[in-house]
Amino acid sequence: MENFEILSINRGRGEKKNDWVTEEVPLTIEVNGQELATLLCSPQDLKNLVLGFLFTSGFIEDVMTVKSLAVDEERWKAYVDVEVNFPPEMLFKRIYTSGCGKGILFHNPMDLIQRIKIPDGFTVEAEKISALMRKFLTSSGEYRQTGGVHSCALASAEEMLVKDDLGRHNALDKIIGAGLQQKLNFQERMVLTSGRISSEIISKVLRCGAPLLVSAGAPTNQAVKIAREANLTLLGFVRGQRMTVYSGAERIGCSETE
Repeated sequence: MENFEILSINRGRGEKKNDWVTEEVPLTIEVNGQELATLLCSPQDLKNLVLGFLFTSGFIEDVMTVKSLAVDEERWKAYVDVEVNFPPEMLFKRIYTSGCGKGILFHNPMDLIQRIKIPDGFTVEAEKISALMRKFLTSSGEYRQTGGVHSCALASAEEMLVKDDLGRHNALDKIIGAGLQQKLNFQERMVLTSGRISSEIISKVLRCGAPLLVSAGAPTNQAVKIAREANLTLLGFVRGQRMTVYSGAERIGCSETE
């Protein structure tokens, strides 16, 4: 965050004061000496961001394939050395997403429908989801100070891991990267997000295999279709005691209405 002197106007009256603003940096990722992408992001948890981005984009299947990862915070460059070589045509198969800062995907989210099915078995009570969302939405100190970031979390019944970024795609990559580094079992955790759910957000969650995606916002129609095909439980508008279940309702415990 950076502090600026600003003019605050309330009911026609102006007052000069200092205010915190979210920081934005351009992080260029080089893999095996070749430039891959530049992400506009918040300057925290950058190694998690790079690992998560490489994983959700399909460049790595496991962090064990990463031989080295270094971030130069003066030049804002990440240097990654991995055990695999990517065909040149893969590096140019980019899909620009609807996210903040023109996010990049290197695959079509629709390609995952036939390849990934989330297994049954995970269940959670609706009341627990409401409680987790209340905790999650008040967990970001930077959001309270600036209002300029999205948050994502990996949550179980016992713990919650939260990461922030100015883009919702980056926040999700950061949380997935952190989970990979900590060797967390994604199949026993829920993903919580503060942003809307589009097809590329669904594809990132499918890559890690988490059975539930929970948002305070809305999904798109393609997000709902992909979630239903992949057996992913998708919840939107989770606010207070209310929530909308778009797919995978069998994983949510609640009392039935007439």
